[in-house]
Amino acid sequence: MLRKTSGILAAFALAACGSASEQVEPTSLASEAGALESQVPKPKLGLMTSLPLYWPLGADFSDLARGEGEVPWQRGEIEQSHEIVLLDTLTPIPGLTADAPETDPLEGLTRLAVVQPRGLSPADNVALDEWVRAGGKLLLVLDPMLTGHYELALGDPRRPTDTALIPPVVRRWGMEISYSGPVGHELDIERIADGGLTLIAALHGEIAITDPGAASCELLAEKIVARCAVGKGEVVLIADATMFETRIEPTAAARPENMQLVRLLNFAFEG
Repeated sequence: MLRKTSGILAAFALAACGSASEQVEPTSLASEAGALESQVPKPKLGLMTSLPLYWPLGADFSDLARGEGEVPWQRGEIEQSHEIVLLDTLTPIPGLTADAPETDPLEGLTRLAVVQPRGLSPADNVALDEWVRAGGKLLLVLDPMLTGHYELALGDPRRPTDTALIPPVVRRWGMEISYSGPVGHELDIERIADGGLTLIAALHGEIAITDPGAASCELLAEKIVARCAVGKGEVVLIADATMFETRIEPTAAARPENMQLVRLLNFAFEG
């Protein structure tokens, strides 16, 4: 009798399990899928820049440390798909003590954005070249004439680099950037579409391939963009930083600059 009762209870348990599985709501499955997706770690993106992309100019760091105050909208857009790792150098940093190991800022990074940097040292150039050739993906933005207005005096260390210093590694990859446009801050903003990329540019430079044998490069968007295969890695070079300079977030209804920034990141790192 006990065996028979146990069999009946087991049958009811199986039936209940089947019934419960049939009644799972699609929305709950979607919620679970979304939760799993949110748990997937975002790829790290090394960021070196003189532009106020991570902290706004004049920010009160005590407020920022408390999680108060607004951050640049570009940072918010980038952090939708990446975990930002701020970099001040590309070369190994010595340990705090004589026996402590040095720290390589590029270790573990497969994606790097160098946007209007203050200037790369000779060691930075070597480290960047080796990192790309080993398989890294680089977005390198060098603007010969920034168009943003920054309320900081010339020489202030917080002021972005108005005219990019073209690092020697660009020539090593067989390219150069020239600028022959007007001197000043005339905001003649252009929207240049080329394939899946729409570039927002103003007072931009022009890229030329000087050594076709140095890397496999193609010029895009009226020669403002170059995409190159360098060793096992890739370089997307852009001779304009307008898309990173916009200080006012576009309206939520249109958000054209936001979307183009997202597409630019996809172009550089996913394309």
